[in-house]
Amino acid sequence: MNVDGTKYRTIWLAEDGASVEIIDQTKFPHAFEIARLQTMEEAAHAIRVMQVRGAPLIGATAAYGVALAMRADSSDDNLHAACSALLETRPTAVNLHWALDKARKALIQVAPEVREQAAFKFAADICDEDIAINMLIGMYGMDLIAEISRSKRPGDPVNILTHCNAGWLAAVDWGTATAPIYMCHDSGVPVHVWVDETRPRNQGAYLTAWELGQHGVPHTVIVDNAGGHLMQHGEVDIVITGTDRTTATGDVCNKIGTYLKALAARDNEIPFYVALPSPTIDFSLSDGLREIPIEERGGAEVSRMTGRTDQGTIETISIVADGSEVANPAFDVTPSRLVTGLITERGVLEASRKAIADAFPERVRASA
Repeated sequence: MNVDGTKYRTIWLAEDGASVEIIDQTKFPHAFEIARLQTMEEAAHAIRVMQVRGAPLIGATAAYGVALAMRADSSDDNLHAACSALLETRPTAVNLHWALDKARKALIQVAPEVREQAAFKFAADICDEDIAINMLIGMYGMDLIAEISRSKRPGDPVNILTHCNAGWLAAVDWGTATAPIYMCHDSGVPVHVWVDETRPRNQGAYLTAWELGQHGVPHTVIVDNAGGHLMQHGEVDIVITGTDRTTATGDVCNKIGTYLKALAARDNEIPFYVALPSPTIDFSLSDGLREIPIEERGGAEVSRMTGRTDQGTIETISIVADGSEVANPAFDVTPSRLVTGLITERGVLEASRKAIADAFPERVRASA
């Protein structure tokens, strides 16, 4: 996608052919910086501290982390050790497990002397697959937005509310929830995006608003609690979010606060869609509320905030009273009954076991 008119992916092989470059997302929205990963440990650190984040991009970074490990030591033991170490970085996003399991199975069949080359090709293929999937998600989601647009007065935008960042910064390119938005904007369908700030890490205000602005998409940043109010007053036509893990029955785990948006959408009869690539579906799980592990992150993400002062310096400040305990669950689960539909690379599906299984029979067989 576009950054000051230049097209970027979020992760790519560096010119030296032996290291990987990423956009450091911890620097947003005040700086655009490229970080270089030269070891598996650096890739794991990038995932853990959220230099890269978003389920699809985490999976792609993990795949490149395996490749970097194979560059250092292509033995079977190191392959298993690298996959195990990378798996420990983030517990909720299923793409991490999916990419590492796929890498392990593919590379263990390759002779160690050519494993490094195979691993880098595998990672590149994972990235290309993610882009292809997200383009298809964009096409199917675009139809939903265009249908709403046809029911409005000519020139009036479709008002889309999204949560967290499910944009191209959360994927390799295009994004999931944003892919339909970008395609509509580029094709002349008028859109406007309500961007939840998404506390505590502010991925909406810091990331989604930044990337929409870079691409020229009209948008407005709102506090997390404003979404329901806007829905009550007819200012939201559709909600589209992403997901970090979706069960075989259509329960959706996404950034904390998504469940509240789904409840408000249901109460106001506004369609609530979730855009997801099929690697985000965990066919081993049926009950999202009880079976999906919810990551508990450090309390400092809640009690402290970083921003630019009037003097132009970047400062981190405390915003919570001294002595107060802080809890920081990073995700919540939206039950399938609240989901209007799942926008996938194979069409818009009902959030149900049958619809998901019918669309991805090969994944069901593989998980049996």
